[in-house]
Amino acid sequence: MRAVVFDMDGVLFDTERVCMESWIAVADLDGLPDMEKIFPQCIGRNANDSKKIVLEAYGQDFDYDRFRKKASDFFWDSIEKNGLPMMAGVREILDWLKEEKWIVGLASSTKRSSVMHHLGQSGIKDYFQAVVTGDMVEHSKPLPDIYLLACRALGIEPCEAYAVEDSPNGIRSAYAAGMCPLMVPDMLQPDEEMRHLSHRIFKDLAEVLDFMKLKG
Repeated sequence: MRAVVFDMDGVLFDTERVCMESWIAVADLDGLPDMEKIFPQCIGRNANDSKKIVLEAYGQDFDYDRFRKKASDFFWDSIEKNGLPMMAGVREILDWLKEEKWIVGLASSTKRSSVMHHLGQSGIKDYFQAVVTGDMVEHSKPLPDIYLLACRALGIEPCEAYAVEDSPNGIRSAYAAGMCPLMVPDMLQPDEEMRHLSHRIFKDLAEVLDFMKLKG
């Protein structure tokens, strides 16, 4: 192994939780039922695929774009008030990978403008040799497209890279791409499928770093 490709939301930043709170808050204001069941289906997916899930739940005439705009405003208000919540161990693992000259990329289903904002604000953008985002592929996770594109951008074969993921859709995507998936669960806990598809499951990034140090 000579490369690592990270997911972003739920792995580098605790933003999935903020996003869920935003969706549920707007749904409550609009009188929409069951958002706490619908949102988890969208974790790890890009805007195109999330839209299909929401329209299936609320009907094809549902004004999804209006809903997402309101949820986005709620999300950014929260980030402005409370700051961007970085996961524990992010800087430590990125510093070690840089020192050891690993190839490092990012594959996030989030749109590019938000990804680059988060990386820039947190000061970690320069750790990544390639950043691939959800608006660069038609269908994101669980299909392998986004990870295959990230590997091409990094100039590596998928079998040469670990993928660090928190969500089932992300693990499915990395596995389908032929990578070695490492799961650090966040909002969705692993089931039997995840234990089968994941090379290893860790409680946090500190454990992932210890694993990589042992692997050399």
